[in-house]
Amino acid sequence: MKSEYFRTFVESITLGSFSKAAEKLFVTQSAVSRRIQLLEEHYGYPLIDRSGPVLVPTEAGRIVLEKANKMIALERELVHDLHEYEQKPGITFCCTPAFGIAYLPEIMKRFMLLHSSTSEMNFSFELPDKVVEGLREGVYQAGVIEHSECYDLNGFETHKLPDDELVFVSAPLLGLGEQGVTIDQLVKYDLYIRKEGCCSSKLLSFNMRNNGWSCADFVRTIVCDDLHLIISAVCEGNGITFVSRSLVEQHLRQGILREHRVAGFNHTHHRTLIVPRVPQPLLKDFIASIFAAFGPPGPLSSS
Repeated sequence: MKSEYFRTFVESITLGSFSKAAEKLFVTQSAVSRRIQLLEEHYGYPLIDRSGPVLVPTEAGRIVLEKANKMIALERELVHDLHEYEQKPGITFCCTPAFGIAYLPEIMKRFMLLHSSTSEMNFSFELPDKVVEGLREGVYQAGVIEHSECYDLNGFETHKLPDDELVFVSAPLLGLGEQGVTIDQLVKYDLYIRKEGCCSSKLLSFNMRNNGWSCADFVRTIVCDDLHLIISAVCEGNGITFVSRSLVEQHLRQGILREHRVAGFNHTHHRTLIVPRVPQPLLKDFIASIFAAFGPPGPLSSS
C-alpha cells in the first residue's frame, strides 16, 4: 500500500475533514476520498465514520491509525538517515590489487588514527585502465596505478610514488638459486599468473618477447585471479610466479620464498597516485597517509 494513502488517512482524521486534508496535501477532495476508499477496500473494513460533522475513526480505523503513524514516522526517519548518509564525508579510493593488499592495511591504520569516526570508506581493486576510467567518471576520488604505458590524466594532479618492483619467486624446495637464474631454467616450471591485462602479466609478456621467448614456453600457465591463492600455491612448491615484491616481502624475509631476477628483464613499473586538483580535507589526509606509508609525509600532507 502506498505511503501517501496512509498520510491521507492520518490527515483526514487529524483535521476531521476530507476537504481540509485535501488542502493540506495539495490534492483534490475526490483524490482524498478515493485514497480512503482504496484503503478500506484493501483491508476489508470501514475505517472512517462519516456520519457526524467531524470525521472520526471506526474501531478498525483506530488500529490502522496507530500503525499508520508509526509507518509515517519510520519513513521520515528513513529519509533523514539517507540524507545524513549523502552528507557524510567519506573516501572512495581505487587501486590495483597488488597495491591494495600490500599497502592499504598500513594506510588505513595511519588514516584512522586521524579520523577514527569516519565510517564511509569505499575501496575497490581494478586494473589500471579501470582505475583511470573510474576517476574520469567520478566513481573514485583518488587512485593508485602501476604502469609502464602513459595515460591521459589531464584534469588531475599526479604524484610519483616509489616504483613497483616485480620479481620471479619460488619455494626453496625447487632448488632455484637467487643469483643468475635464466629464462631457460624458469620455463621448466608451471607459471602461476593473474588474468591477461593485469600489471604483472603485461610486464612479463613484454619481457619474454624482448628476450625471444613467450609465456607459452612455460610448462604450463595457470591463470588465477586471486593473488593469495597464487602465492600459497608457489609457497607449496607447485610452480613459480612473477609478482610485485611488496606482496611477498615477508615471505622472502622468512625464507619461505626466494626471489629471482633475470638479466635483460625490466623488473620495475612506475607507480602513480592520481588525485583531484583540489582535494577535500578528508581526502587530503588520506593522501598524506599514502605518502606516509612509504616514508616521510608527501606534498599533500595536512600537517
